Amino acid sequence: MAATEPTTVAPPAAHEGILRRQSLRESAARTYARSLPIVPVRARGLTIEGADGRRYLDCLSGAGTLALGHNHPVVLEAIRKVIDSGAPLHVLDLATPVKDAFTTELFATLPRELAEDARIQFCGPAGTDAVEAALKLVRTATGRTGLLAFTGAYHGMTAAALDASGGATDVRVTRLPYPYDYRCPFGIGGERGAELSARWAENLLDDPKSGVPDPAGMILEPVQGEGGVIPAPDTWLRRMRQITADRSIPLIADEVQTGVGRTGAFWAVEHSGVVPDVMVMSKAIGGSLPLAVIVYKSALDVWQPGAHAGTFRGNQLAMAAGAATLTFVRENRLAERAATLGGRMLGRLQGLAATHPCVGDVRGRGLMLGVELVDPDADGPRDGAPPPAPALAAAVQRACLDRGLIVELGGRHSAVVRLLPPLTLTDEQAAAVLDRFADALTAAQRTRHQPLTSDTGPSR
Repeated sequence: MAATEPTTVAPPAAHEGILRRQSLRESAARTYARSLPIVPVRARGLTIEGADGRRYLDCLSGAGTLALGHNHPVVLEAIRKVIDSGAPLHVLDLATPVKDAFTTELFATLPRELAEDARIQFCGPAGTDAVEAALKLVRTATGRTGLLAFTGAYHGMTAAALDASGGATDVRVTRLPYPYDYRCPFGIGGERGAELSARWAENLLDDPKSGVPDPAGMILEPVQGEGGVIPAPDTWLRRMRQITADRSIPLIADEVQTGVGRTGAFWAVEHSGVVPDVMVMSKAIGGSLPLAVIVYKSALDVWQPGAHAGTFRGNQLAMAAGAATLTFVRENRLAERAATLGGRMLGRLQGLAATHPCVGDVRGRGLMLGVELVDPDADGPRDGAPPPAPALAAAVQRACLDRGLIVELGGRHSAVVRLLPPLTLTDEQAAAVLDRFADALTAAQRTRHQPLTSDTGPSR
């Protein structure tokens, strides 16, 4: 081992000491560190190596950030090239060759109708900052303050983003029902449930006595991620586009987690053919480094200079890494690969329901997969599905970690095990992931009556 390389295996006392000091020094708000007590020191592709020498298959992927997995060669080369060139790393919002190359590549991936008439705002560093910018943009452009959002949504942790998320109580936000086939808010599911969701939105907007403030915009996720991996039906998305267009309400698509090939299309809105007025992007567009932007139709570009700014929106390393990632995904057709492999993985996960009654529902799109765990022995609620089983989900997550597999939890009740593997996942790696998950599910069921709690949480 070269002298400059880090030691990969720490003595047990050192490994445990790092974890102990983290728990003593970091805030009570820490999340992933509680359920994933590991100390990563090396990573490549799907694999993370801990300081204790253990290896893990990472199906969290930085909460969906690592489209190409850890330390992909094209990403590392792009970063090295910028560093070796002597280019400035901090440039505020000045134009640079790196920024121009990133913007050009990003626009090449957009739906054509949007790309031909688009503006971009660099927000940085996180998706929640881009959500804030999008909401400010549409409120400025329309002169309205109301917002339409959806049950189960997650758009970030800053103030306005939290307003738009599922737990908000802000009176400016009107909460609309999101189609959730397994636990339909109308108790019927399917196309009929999605149709009633659309009618609900229309009725509220057109009823002068509904109490809904005039909306500046509607924000939605094409696939709810933290909400439990719930894909929106394509027909419903098209209805939302029609409803907003007919009423001159800007439509904001939050593609922070779904973008860059994750769902089997480069952008998840492409499954339905919908072209939103604003797209919110972060995570994978930075190639593992902090970067967040909004892209929007030029008619909304009514901001005055300085109306939205930020010190770190010119992250040159992130733009270089992001451009390399976007190019690699596009040229190697990784979105199509995600659709094919994700479909096979979804089928195998669905097969677990036959031998594991605790598997209530399996769903997803591309390599964005979720398994909702339930208590099959309890009486079902009004929606007809068995009650969610968050303690079992936490047990499955821990059993996965014991078997060298990192997964995330989500959903309304933290009862959905989420799989977000990199788009570079091989067939053999996919089989290993599913084998370990199935084994963990069986093991967790044996001990499901032993109470466990989950302390995971969303990251943006």
